[in-house]
Amino acid sequence: MKKVYYLKTCNTCLRILKELNLSTEFILQDIKTEPITVKQLEEMRALSDSYESLFSKRSKLYKEMGLKDQALEERDFKHYILEHYTFLSRPVVVIDNAIFIGNSKKTIEAVKAKINK
Repeated sequence: MKKVYYLKTCNTCLRILKELNLSTEFILQDIKTEPITVKQLEEMRALSDSYESLFSKRSKLYKEMGLKDQALEERDFKHYILEHYTFLSRPVVVIDNAIFIGNSKKTIEAVKAKINK
């Protein structure tokens, strides 16, 4: 499977998608208009090391809800990601059994390397 979870209203996501120049084999899912399902999140979790690694601590809601002052557990991270799309660290690129989370330069270079293999 080749899939990208992203936000169409996020300029960073759009810049990265353009930079990656993905083939038509990739399925693009705008997480605002097509929310992540429990099954999709569990599949992402199986490829990553935790729900926390999928969680964006840069989200405005993270600060507004005072979550940074709480001791969150795995089930909390899962709950918040499913509750509101902004809690997913974006973009998430899944290529077969590999997952790439977030928009760091290192992550995007790793995606490019995987695609060009």
